[in-house]
Amino acid sequence: MDELYDAHDRARLVEEPPKRVVAPERTPFERDRARVVHAASSRRLAAKTQVVGPQSDDFVRNRLTHSLEVAQVARDLSRAMGSQPDIAETAALAHDLGHPPFGHNGEAVLADLSERCGGFEGNAQTLRLLTRLEAKTTAYDGSSAGLNLTRATLDACTKYPWRRGEAPPGVAASKFGVYEDDLPVFSWLRTPEAGRRRCLEAQIMDLADDVAYSVHDVEDGIVAGRIDLTRLDLDGLAQTTGEWYVPGIDRATVTETIAGLREGGCWPVAAYDGSRRSLAALKNLTSDLIGRFCGAVQEATYAAGGGPFVRYRADLVVPERTKREIAVLKGIAAHYVMQTDDRLASMGRQRELLAELVAVLVARGADALDRPFADDWHAAADDAGRLRVVVDQVASLTDVTAIAWHARLTSPR
Repeated sequence: MDELYDAHDRARLVEEPPKRVVAPERTPFERDRARVVHAASSRRLAAKTQVVGPQSDDFVRNRLTHSLEVAQVARDLSRAMGSQPDIAETAALAHDLGHPPFGHNGEAVLADLSERCGGFEGNAQTLRLLTRLEAKTTAYDGSSAGLNLTRATLDACTKYPWRRGEAPPGVAASKFGVYEDDLPVFSWLRTPEAGRRRCLEAQIMDLADDVAYSVHDVEDGIVAGRIDLTRLDLDGLAQTTGEWYVPGIDRATVTETIAGLREGGCWPVAAYDGSRRSLAALKNLTSDLIGRFCGAVQEATYAAGGGPFVRYRADLVVPERTKREIAVLKGIAAHYVMQTDDRLASMGRQRELLAELVAVLVARGADALDRPFADDWHAAADDAGRLRVVVDQVASLTDVTAIAWHARLTSPR
C-alpha cells in the first residue's frame, strides 16, 4: 500500500537529512507515528477530561485512553480499506492534542475569551501543536516547525480543513481547522483542488472518533451507575439527542433505532451489577457495536465503487442508519451523564477558573508563563498576539495543573 503514496505525500515542510540506521529502517509514516507517541502533549492527555474528570475514578476514560481506542479502531478500518494504517492511526492519536483542560467545556471558554485573536478551536489548536508548539524540528529561519510530520499525515489530522467562518453547510459555524497565523503551513499541506474536502484518512479518523466516543462514553456511564440500558427514558432521550446531535429526531425514531441495536444480541437484558459476568457482557456489547458500525461503513464504501481508498481517490460512505445509531448512543451519554446537576455545577466552576486564569496571565505577562511561551510573548507583535500566547499556554495545561496554576496565581500573597 505504500506505493499508493508518492513523494508529495511523504514530503516534510523542513527537509531532514537521512537518519543513521541503528535499527530496522522505518517508513516516513512510521516515524510520524513515533513522533506523536513521544510528544509531551500526548502525555498530557492522560490528565485531561474526556467526559468525567480523570481524577474522579480509576475506570473512566481520559483523553489519552480515548485516543488510544480511537487509534485502534482507525488502524483496523484503514487496513481493511487498503490505505496506510500508520497515517490513520497517527491522526487518531493526535486528534485530541489541542483540547484544553476540562474538555469541550474548556474549549468553549477559550473560544469566547480569544475573540480578539481569532478564536479557539481544538482542531485548529492540534494543527498548531503539530506544526509549531511541540519541540522537535527547527525551520530554516530558526522558528519551531513542530513535529515536522509528512504532508499526508498532517492532512489526515485536519478534521476541519477550512478557516474560521468558512464551515460548509451542515457543520457548526464554530468548527474550523486553522488559525490565521498558521495559514502558511496549512496551505503547504493541503491540495488546492481539494477545497474543504477531507482526505480519506481524515475521514477514517473522524469516524473512528465518533464510534469510540459513542460506545465508550456509554460504557463509562453504565459502570458509573448513571446509565441503565434496560430502562431508558425515551422521551427525554429523544429530546436530548435532538438538541445535541440530530435536530428534529422524534421518540419513534429513537425507539426504532434502539430496537435495531438490540438485534445484535449483545444488548443487556439485565441491569449492570458490577460482577465479572456483567463486565464481560458490557465488553461484548462495546465490541459488537464497534464491529457493527465499522462493518457497515466498509460494506457501504465498497458498494459505492471507486478506489483505491487512499487520500483523495475515494470517500468513506457512512450509511444513514449507522449515523443515526451513533447519534442515539451519544444522546444516551449526554442525557444521563453530561446533563446531570452535579456535572453542570462543576462545569460552571471550571468556566470561572479558566476565565480568571487567562485574565491573570494576560496581566502578569511573560514572567508567569513557561519559558517557550514566555519567548513567544516577547516575540508577539501586539496585544492580540500576546493573548494568543496566553491561550496557547492555558490550552497546554492539564485539568490538575490548570487548577494548581489558578490557585498559585490568584491567591493573596
